[in-house]
Amino acid sequence: MSKPLIGVTTYLEPAKWGVWDMPAALLPAGYARLIQTAGGLAAMLPPDDPALAESFVARLDGLVIAGGADVEPVRYGAEPEPRTGPPARDRDAWELALIRAALASGTPLLGICRGMQLLNVALGGTLVQHLDGHVGGVGVFGRHTVKPVPGTRYASIVPKESSVPTYHHQAVDRLAPTLVASAHAEDGTVEALELPSAAEWVLGVQWHPEAGEDARVMSALVGAAG
Repeated sequence: MSKPLIGVTTYLEPAKWGVWDMPAALLPAGYARLIQTAGGLAAMLPPDDPALAESFVARLDGLVIAGGADVEPVRYGAEPEPRTGPPARDRDAWELALIRAALASGTPLLGICRGMQLLNVALGGTLVQHLDGHVGGVGVFGRHTVKPVPGTRYASIVPKESSVPTYHHQAVDRLAPTLVASAHAEDGTVEALELPSAAEWVLGVQWHPEAGEDARVMSALVGAAG
């Protein structure tokens, strides 16, 4: 039996390795490792022409929108605040096109951190542009507990409160009309959201499962994609 092919979006960033110093398509190794642990095949998707998104998604069994740069506030009708990072316009356009293609085709979709936020924006929601108290330090993951909302898809995957790796700078403000919150932090921050339709496997998590050992969420995506 062939393993599901799971595409995961990447960063285009300056990078150094060996004698080289040049732009590279980057992805923390934890993403591929988690997909592999969950029984899938990982395929890296660097930013491309948004018009090609449907063609890319058609070749995938599942899609992961990875964490990374802030979503440009113009995408949800807001002005940038002082602590909002520089825009990544090409990545925004590409990943929004991938999300819309996955939603249109029914391809299982998991958004992680920025990916969850972009899913909310794609469907008409807004974001908090800066959130305090959800990191361990600069470049250091923190941890806190998230509590599932009973009756949701997320609660069926992780039925009890759990500790997760966190590096939250932005978060959901107004939830998109078609989405439901499926987990919260103790301070009320939306930590997971999803489409409530049982026929569509669409889930976003605010934390970084690729930075931990808990493969349950990714295993659920791979299972839906199989």
